[in-house]
Amino acid sequence: MIRPLPVLVPLAALTLSGCIASTAASIVTAPVKVGAKAVDMATTSQSEADENRGRAMRKRDEKIRKLEKQYSRRLAACNRGETAACADANRISGEIEALRAER
Repeated sequence: MIRPLPVLVPLAALTLSGCIASTAASIVTAPVKVGAKAVDMATTSQSEADENRGRAMRKRDEKIRKLEKQYSRRLAACNRGETAACADANRISGEIEALRAER
């Protein structure tokens, strides 16, 4: 009777050597991959910076539109004789000008 063990040992060694080599390569390159990922996450690409700048501009423009609506309402109230509305209109006008100056 032939024992399968002596045949399987060399075959297993050949098969596992590839697994061990690829595992060793993964372990060696893992710190480099982690470091590269950390640098990538910490830096902002030009396209990301452009997206952030565009988002901030849209947000500022939306804020200006809302303030202009409030200003129109308060100015109309001021024209009707409400003195508190005049002060609000002046304050809102200052906020609008400050936002426009950010550009």
